[in-house]
Amino acid sequence: MSCFNKILLFFLSFLLIHPLESVPSIIPLNGSCTDKCGNIVLKYPFGSGFGCGHPAFSRFIKCTTSGVLQFSTTSGIYTISSLDYSTNTFVLTDPFMSTCSSMQNSGSFTLDHDDSSLTPFSIMKQNMFVLLGCSTTSAVFDPKQDLCDGGSGSNVCRGMYSCKGVTGIGLEPNDPISTCCVYDPPVPVGSGYGLNLPRLQCSSYSSIYGFGGDEGDPMKWEFGISLQYNNSYYVDESCKNCEDSGGFCGFSGADESFACICRNGVNSTINCYGRGYALSGTWRHKIQTGMSIGGIFFFWMMMLFI
Repeated sequence: MSCFNKILLFFLSFLLIHPLESVPSIIPLNGSCTDKCGNIVLKYPFGSGFGCGHPAFSRFIKCTTSGVLQFSTTSGIYTISSLDYSTNTFVLTDPFMSTCSSMQNSGSFTLDHDDSSLTPFSIMKQNMFVLLGCSTTSAVFDPKQDLCDGGSGSNVCRGMYSCKGVTGIGLEPNDPISTCCVYDPPVPVGSGYGLNLPRLQCSSYSSIYGFGGDEGDPMKWEFGISLQYNNSYYVDESCKNCEDSGGFCGFSGADESFACICRNGVNSTINCYGRGYALSGTWRHKIQTGMSIGGIFFFWMMMLFI
């Protein structure tokens, strides 16, 4: 056998003894990501749980086992009732928030914000916070601070106080609106700021993001907190490659690096090798072992004939 053939034989045997080294590491996961939570379709950057979607979103959003998409902050856990990808917006429902049909004492609301983890969410400008059952000594009524919208806000207060639900906060329908305030602070309610009802000396709050085409009928108003996320969390080439293979874009590791989460509960650094079916870590190891043993056998058999 020539020297060239010996080198070629050695090279081929090496590939068989050390197979699949170029294949990215595939690590089994506990559970998997889903593309729906209840009736809400989930697309990147949203995800169904930790490790799914963008890490900045995963800190706030998860899908419960009962199929409810939740948004969590330090002030509470809220239900995401609708999600619109075309406008990058979604609506939160606070179970303790007052509406026309039902009013009750509310908690506070805030969006988390700190130096280590800036929230990607902000409250929509058209969102209107209405403070109800406030003390007449509340700071919101201080004329020097000008915290209430005294123009169109007065009509909103009249509408809310015309609701039968006001009895839930100790008022009667059509009571004077002197204890109501459409909150309009110099710094908008949003990231790092919020409604602190005890400090504001108010019993409850409501949030209105639309009037349902009829500003005169509060029963048709759209109650909820409308949030917007910025469009910097787009689907890049790696994520598109993952989704094209049937996987979900996610992250893994302490550095929260990109991972393609496959439908069989396995993640990859690249894709799912065709509609969600990937080599699991167990089968990859078996294939490597089998090829390595075969490579060694092939190498020594060929050596006998040299």
